[in-house]
Amino acid sequence: MSTSEWVSTSMPYLTPREKGQPDAWGAETAARGRRGRQRIVHAGEIAAPADIAQLLRVAEGEDVVVRRRVMYLDDTPCELTDTYYPARIARGTRLAGTAKIPGGAVSLLAELGHVGARVQEDVTARMPGEEESTTLLTGTDEPLLELTRVTLDRNDQPIQVDRMAMPGNLQRLRYEIRIG
Repeated sequence: MSTSEWVSTSMPYLTPREKGQPDAWGAETAARGRRGRQRIVHAGEIAAPADIAQLLRVAEGEDVVVRRRVMYLDDTPCELTDTYYPARIARGTRLAGTAKIPGGAVSLLAELGHVGARVQEDVTARMPGEEESTTLLTGTDEPLLELTRVTLDRNDQPIQVDRMAMPGNLQRLRYEIRIG
């Protein structure tokens, strides 16, 4: 593994954190002697695009809350993340604002009574759009990995959809599955 490659697992991002703990990204990068931060570029209600509406099980065009972030590793943009929530869960909460959420959004969801019980992730490769390429400092001919994660509660209802785009040459995703 090269020093620029980042190996990521999903589990730290799915578990609510104790009060006062840093968010999962900051904790993960610090544990590896690196510095991770995020910049929230937009937060608020939007009309649900068709694919997000289907994943959240709401009508296309229905209001959802989105938080759009640029993730940085040692001051280099490494991921674009859009996180979507049903408006019935996120409207009027810190999820709909641009301020950092202590402990992360998963912890706030848990405080609001919405705890993930099951996750579905799909990973695809695709070419970046011009804006993505500019933001991530890549060429338009360098593929991105796109990870779409749906978090469902114990009633199998979607509470969150994350869509992440990462330069493919810098990422390795690790999946560990417990059997039995």
